[in-house]
Amino acid sequence: MNLILKQENNNNMKCLDCKHGIPEKGKVTVSFDKDNCTVVIKEVPAMVCPICGAYYLDEATTEKVLQAGNAAVKNGAEVEIIRLKAA
Repeated sequence: MNLILKQENNNNMKCLDCKHGIPEKGKVTVSFDKDNCTVVIKEVPAMVCPICGAYYLDEATTEKVLQAGNAAVKNGAEVEIIRLKAA
């Protein structure tokens, strides 16, 4: 996961990874490992660089991703694949 952006400040921001692209609204798949659990979360709204594919999540989306991931770990899942629910 890349940086968290404040929604009001991400208009025409250049990508922090490649320094060339201007991130656009899109959806990504976020995956991470925690406590021997692999969590994959699909259809996560993000700002995505059309050149290098780097993505940026806003604070609210990051919170949802972390809550979903922590719930999977708490439930004892070894591998969990989740489709993020829209707000």
